[in-house]
Amino acid sequence: MADAPANPVSINLDQPRYDQNTFSGRAKHFFITTNPLNLFTSPKELDRAKSIVEGVRLGNEKFSHLSEDDIWKAKHLYDSAYHPDTKEKMFLLGRMSAQVPMNMSITGCMMTFYKTPMAVIFWQWFNQSFNAVVNYTNRSGDSPVPLTQLGLSYVLATGGAMGTALGFNKVVQSMPPLIGRFVPFAAVAAANCINIPCMRSQEIMNGIPIFDEAGNRLGTSTAAAKSAITQVVFSRVLMACPGMMIPPFIMNFLEKKPFLKRYPAMNAPIQVGLVGFFLVFATPLCCALFPQNSSLDVTRLEKAAQDKIKEIHDKPVQRVYFNKGL
Repeated sequence: MADAPANPVSINLDQPRYDQNTFSGRAKHFFITTNPLNLFTSPKELDRAKSIVEGVRLGNEKFSHLSEDDIWKAKHLYDSAYHPDTKEKMFLLGRMSAQVPMNMSITGCMMTFYKTPMAVIFWQWFNQSFNAVVNYTNRSGDSPVPLTQLGLSYVLATGGAMGTALGFNKVVQSMPPLIGRFVPFAAVAAANCINIPCMRSQEIMNGIPIFDEAGNRLGTSTAAAKSAITQVVFSRVLMACPGMMIPPFIMNFLEKKPFLKRYPAMNAPIQVGLVGFFLVFATPLCCALFPQNSSLDVTRLEKAAQDKIKEIHDKPVQRVYFNKGL
């Protein structure tokens, strides 16, 4: 039985379809957002999705014949390709739907070609260059990150990743070969710990907007910014864990078998495939670890923010809410 036509006015496209207060709702949302198949959507289909989303937001009766599922399908395609602030179509490789295919290819190669200094330098540079493209593509439209800050973040993260990888490679030379396979993960984790705080250093210094439960702005808070950045760093590092911690054991086992001894060129494709399998699940599940609209107890805010809240609010506020970013 076909779905009944939806009332465009009754659908709030400014909020995700699934309940973001539950882990399962957030996971559903990010499985859709990071779906690599969205990369194959034609420009014509994307333009149609944009017209539907914009029309429904205006309550245009032209789209009243569409079912709720049709409208949400258009919204998900729209979100996958258009910048939320500027409404412009984003560069293909910077979209969330490109995260899994790009990261599986780069990570697989980092874990395959990790034994020589030149290979380490190239793949760590390539990885951080891709991260820079993603950061630039997804920069805020309202308060964009200056190019100088993007450049500094790129240089520091690339240097940190290379230094960590090259340093650990020297340390593990006398250890079992399996240990060396985990060096790329250490480099990626170090780069995330440098890159994200550097990219968002203005937030650490000046704070991010905080709101009450009703959505009223209460000012800004540096404590909220630090909490948001900590959550993002943790989820990014955890996101890399399955794809970079499990395949080394599998590859260490497979390389002792006749197939890879006979066809060593298959090492990279197999490793890329393994990383991709884990990333398909790890990417959306780790993005869903914390609510996008995160919260913090008022007592954990800095004194200046607490005093500001007392000034503008008659009733005591227990918790504040803020966008943690991705």
